[in-house]
Amino acid sequence: MGGHSGRATGRWMGRPPQLTDAELVTLAVAQALLGFGSETRWLRYANSHMSSMIPYLPQQSGYNKRLKAALPLVKKAIRMLAADTDFWFDNHWIVDSTPVPCGMSRPTVKRSDLAGWAGYGYCASHSRFFWGLRLYLVCTPTGMPILWALANPKLDEREVLQAMLDIDAGLVADRPRLLLISDKGFASKEFENDLAPRGITLLRPSFKRERKRKGEGLLKSVRQLIESVNDTLKGQLDLEQHGGRTFEGVAVRVAQRILAMAAVIWRNHKTGAPIIRSLVAFDH
Repeated sequence: MGGHSGRATGRWMGRPPQLTDAELVTLAVAQALLGFGSETRWLRYANSHMSSMIPYLPQQSGYNKRLKAALPLVKKAIRMLAADTDFWFDNHWIVDSTPVPCGMSRPTVKRSDLAGWAGYGYCASHSRFFWGLRLYLVCTPTGMPILWALANPKLDEREVLQAMLDIDAGLVADRPRLLLISDKGFASKEFENDLAPRGITLLRPSFKRERKRKGEGLLKSVRQLIESVNDTLKGQLDLEQHGGRTFEGVAVRVAQRILAMAAVIWRNHKTGAPIIRSLVAFDH
């Protein structure tokens, strides 16, 4: 574009916002890393401890509104951090899905603005049903997020993953001989036949009626790695205490935690920290 038309060419028309997008994303990551589930408590803390870094802090309603609108930006930041590490070029990907509960009581479920998006699903690790969404995460063996999506738990896991791979087909094409490691939930001959033209080999546990599959000996350590990534998101970044009440609210709060994990991995990789996914440096 040449010249000046008198029309704002950026996102904001008129005066720029007092809180920039960069400051907003920084606040969101810090909130997740420091374990503040309540936005009101977080902004009170930030006012006391971060005012020299971020001079203007909005009220809770303004912060909430800006954060929801920033979902595309948060997604972009996750991708930028991942692409700025050696892990981005890893041709071993791990896929897993984990429940993101959005309501426990039946009255809450009936009143929820998530009706139509969320649904009932089964959490095998806790042997119980839940109402909410499932988070699908494709990451490298270090835990660096590559692809992620939220979906109704009633949807077939393989169909969700196929849609994710379709959306980012260029990413897959750039990685020859990609090995995708999954659990038995993604198993089917039809699914593997769909992956083959994409240049993807699926490594998963064999069923009792099958012969042992090539590379199956790696899966026990991979399972431990997946559980470790889930523990980072749920045990340390409070994924299940997201507090979202609309689809946009849940989506950005999940993205906020994925970005926090990506930021930790990026920082630890750049500084040569011994444990890539350790949050110790951010616990105070």
